[in-house]
Amino acid sequence: MPEMLSLSNDPILFVTVMLAKILAVFIVVILIVAYATYAERKIIGRMQTRLGPTMTGPLGLLQPIADGLKLFFKEDIIPAQASKFAFVLAPMMILVPAFITIAVVPFGGNVVVGGYTVPLQIADLNVGILYILAMAGLGVYGIVLAGWASNNKYSLLGGVRSAAQMISYELAAGLSIISVFMLSETLSLRGIVEAQAGGITDWYIFSQPLAFCLFVITSLAEVNRTPFDLPEAETELVSGFCTEYSSMKYALFFMAEYANMVVISAVTATLFLGGPAGPFPGAINLLLKIFFFMFVFIWIRATFPRVKYNQLMYMGWKIFLPLALLNIVITGAVVVF
Repeated sequence: MPEMLSLSNDPILFVTVMLAKILAVFIVVILIVAYATYAERKIIGRMQTRLGPTMTGPLGLLQPIADGLKLFFKEDIIPAQASKFAFVLAPMMILVPAFITIAVVPFGGNVVVGGYTVPLQIADLNVGILYILAMAGLGVYGIVLAGWASNNKYSLLGGVRSAAQMISYELAAGLSIISVFMLSETLSLRGIVEAQAGGITDWYIFSQPLAFCLFVITSLAEVNRTPFDLPEAETELVSGFCTEYSSMKYALFFMAEYANMVVISAVTATLFLGGPAGPFPGAINLLLKIFFFMFVFIWIRATFPRVKYNQLMYMGWKIFLPLALLNIVITGAVVVF
C-alpha cells in the first residue's frame, strides 16, 4: 500500500487546499443561510395553515434571491445623530464571528486526493470548543455596538438586553458541555467525534441527555431565537438593536442569525450526535443533522410565545445554571466510581 503524502511538506499546495476548503464551506453555509429563510417561511406557513412564498420562481424557490436583491438596492440610511463609524462596523462584527466559528467543525474523516491525505476540516484546534465559545461571545459586542451607535432608546435597550442575556446563558451553555469533555478527555471537536465512533449507542446524547437539552435551550437564547428573542422583541422594542438599520446592513443581521443557527446545529451534532458519523458519507450525515436541528428551531418559533424578561433571567440563573452544575457533579461521580 503506497505511503500517504502530507500536505505540510508542500506549502503552496497546503495553502491551495486550505483556500479550497474555506471557499467550499463558505459557499455551503451561504446557501444554507439563504434558503433557511425560505424554509422557515414555508414551514411556519404550513403550521399556520397558509402557503408561504409561492410566486417567485417554481414553488417560490427564488424568493431568497429576490429578497436579497431587494435589500441590496434599497436606500442605505444612516441616522443623522448616529455614531457613523460604529453604526457601519456593528453588522460586520456580528456576521464575521458567525462564519469563522465553523472553521473547527469536522465535516468528515480524511480523504485521499492525488496521494495526499486531506482532512475534511479547516482547522483542528486542540481547544476547538474554547475557540467556539470565544467567537460566540464576540458576536454580542456587535449587537451592543449597534444599539449604542443608533442613538435610539429602543436600539439601546435591545443591545443591553442582549449583553445580559449572553452573560446569563453562555455560562450555563459552557457548563452544560463540560460533562462531554469529562467523557471524551479532549477539547478538540475531532477528538470528541472519534470518542463517539463506536456506534450510535456511543453518541453522547444517550449518556448525557440533560447536557444535550441544556445546551440546545441555552444555545437558542445565545442566538436570540424565539422564545428568547428579547433583544429584538418587535412588540416592545420595535425591532431592538436593528431598528435604525436598512438595506444590506439590515440583511447582515439576519444573515448572522441564520449563520449562528447553522453553527449551533453543527456544534450540537458534533458534541452529541457523533458529528459526521452515520450511514452516508460524513459531510452528508452532518448536513442532515444540521437540517434537523434547524427544523427544530423553526418549529419552536412557530410553537412557543416569547418569554418575559424576568422569566428569561430566572430560568438562566436559577434553573439552567444549577442543573448544569448538578450534571457535572453526577458525571464526575460516574467517571470516578
